[in-house]
Amino acid sequence: MQKQLKQMVVSDLKVMMGKPLIAGTRITVELILEKLAAGETPEQILHAHPRLRREGIQAALAFADEV
Repeated sequence: MQKQLKQMVVSDLKVMMGKPLIAGTRITVELILEKLAAGETPEQILHAHPRLRREGIQAALAFADEV
């Protein structure tokens, strides 16, 4: 995973029970992947979560690919 994307995925036991999430948000990698699997487009996800950027979705996908 690119270093820049890798830095976007963080985990803190005090936030969202330690689930991997996009830095600066409470949006989990799991949520992004579930929405994509359900057929939502990146644009729909971005519209539903205004604090999320396209790079966050890319980071979630890269994280999932790596683990």
